[in-house]
Amino acid sequence: MEETVTRTNSLKLRALGAASVLALALSGTAHIGAAHAQDMLKIGVPTAMSGTYADLGNQAKRAVEFAIAEANARGGVAGHKVEAKILDTEAKPDLARKQSERLALEGYKVLTGVIASGEALAIAPMLDRWDALYVATVTKSDKITGDSCVRRAFRVNHQDAQDAAVVNPWLAGRKEQKWAIIGMDGAWGRGSGAGFKEAATANGKSVVAELYPPLGATDYAAYIQQIKASGAEGLWVALAGRDAVSFATQARQFGLLDSVFTAGVSFVTDNTVQAMGETAKGIHGIINYSATLDTPENKSFVAAWAKHYNGDQPSNFEGETYLGMQVIFQAVEKAKSVKPIDIARAMSGGSFDTILGRVAFRPEDNQLILPNYFGHVAETDGKLRPVVTMSFPAEQATPAPSGACKLQKL
Repeated sequence: MEETVTRTNSLKLRALGAASVLALALSGTAHIGAAHAQDMLKIGVPTAMSGTYADLGNQAKRAVEFAIAEANARGGVAGHKVEAKILDTEAKPDLARKQSERLALEGYKVLTGVIASGEALAIAPMLDRWDALYVATVTKSDKITGDSCVRRAFRVNHQDAQDAAVVNPWLAGRKEQKWAIIGMDGAWGRGSGAGFKEAATANGKSVVAELYPPLGATDYAAYIQQIKASGAEGLWVALAGRDAVSFATQARQFGLLDSVFTAGVSFVTDNTVQAMGETAKGIHGIINYSATLDTPENKSFVAAWAKHYNGDQPSNFEGETYLGMQVIFQAVEKAKSVKPIDIARAMSGGSFDTILGRVAFRPEDNQLILPNYFGHVAETDGKLRPVVTMSFPAEQATPAPSGACKLQKL
């Protein structure tokens, strides 16, 4: 009888032990599962949702949301679900820095979608402190990948120097000798103006007026009169968003666009052309991305975008921001990590498959080497849009690094 009780107690102890081990195992599995569920790829989008550049910010937002929807439909990126949080910066550098810090503190440490170059220059010095990463998709100032470069900031869109590289051969074929420049009073506007002036000088042309109105200006009458009085035969414009529409509308009213040949950068983009209507017809400009680009990758993207957005075509800023998301996702896959420093290491000097083909970052300054395009606004399929007329391969469209960037080791 005593032996039977002892054996029964022993069996009970073994059962309790097995149950405890099983409970611990299940607890550990649950803990690991919960940890992995929290290990999302979190994208922070500090962008202009109000103010002069609100339309550009909305384009960046749509591209980020589209890319995330695609990724999550495929099961995420390297097994990680992707989500984004968007905060309004009003295109103001101080607010952009504050909103970016808020995003980073909330875990949205992969930052993208910034519109104004001044915002990017305010964010970049803080990235190490925030343990964050910034991928520029719209901002153009050479300083971002020049003398203000930092190891955690990468640019996937065209910098001013890349745009200037295609202006040079384009200008060589233009008959106009005297040129005026008008650009927003900021890092991008002045950088674009400087690049154009250098290209004009190299082609034996002169710049007879340089004007830089403030961001958000509404009355361009005085600037238009100065351009007309300068005797300029050609005009280079570096205005975007609402500024571009306001200037073009008033320039047409004052007869400037009828008397002075006009071209620019970020001036006659898809969305501004829609807003300008007939005013935009015939204006020339740099086209960094177009839904009409004839590559298999771009055709696939455009078709998927149209299906998602009720027949719409992606704009240039939407295309460039989507390209940035492609690069981020592939870098996460290469890094097998969502940690910003690991993603940055995967990006540095890396090559990526994009809607513009296979492209690579320069390790000297974290600038993506890209093809570029020039064209003009014309009617196609019954709709006014920027049409590519000149194409430049990446090696021709990307000048050598300036040497101003001194990156620290990642």
